[in-house]
Amino acid sequence: MTHTIKLKEKEALTPDTNRYVFERPANLDFKPGQATELSLTKDGWRDEGRPFTFTSQPDDDHLEFVIKSYPSHDGVTEQLADLQPGDEVQMEEPFGAIRDHGPGVFLAAGAGITPFIPILEKHDAMGEMDCTLIFTNKTEADIILRDKWEAMAGLSTHFTVTDQDDASVETAKIDKAYLSQHIGDFDQTFYLCGPQEFVDDVRDGLKTLGAKDDKIITEEGW
Repeated sequence: MTHTIKLKEKEALTPDTNRYVFERPANLDFKPGQATELSLTKDGWRDEGRPFTFTSQPDDDHLEFVIKSYPSHDGVTEQLADLQPGDEVQMEEPFGAIRDHGPGVFLAAGAGITPFIPILEKHDAMGEMDCTLIFTNKTEADIILRDKWEAMAGLSTHFTVTDQDDASVETAKIDKAYLSQHIGDFDQTFYLCGPQEFVDDVRDGLKTLGAKDDKIITEEGW
């Protein structure tokens, strides 16, 4: 079923990432970490749907998405960045994406943090955090919701950047060596999301270090 949803508010989180709050259609059910397909309602874009993760909770009275725009792509995310309150988009039914499998280590690159937003918020609200977040970006300005993560009790945070020499956080690539230095227990659940190369490299590193394949959660395998 296709829903038409209206934008209520938009807030900039980083220079190229916005938080979008939409009206919520009736009888919509989804789980933290799940996604939907959004498409624009203007000519030339109606058939250009793209998947985006819900960053609101299933019982919220609104829908929320955190979306990074890529102007160089001249695509849907750039068009979404031009939306203003009152504008409408089309939304499809929720689908798989990443599901919550309990506490663990969350490894994200860039916009790959989005499915982890509702999952970590859920754990925080339930007082069942005991999680680690390893989050890599190009620069510190790109770290989405940094203040939120640093304020969560029980969430151990590790931020890295790759393109900023004067950063106050680590300048490191998330590879096997980094994982071995920052993770002491590989017999736990690992969540991965980001560009495919990042997911493949980190998954290979985790498995080499002893992580079990069925405990590595990605969009491909939920």
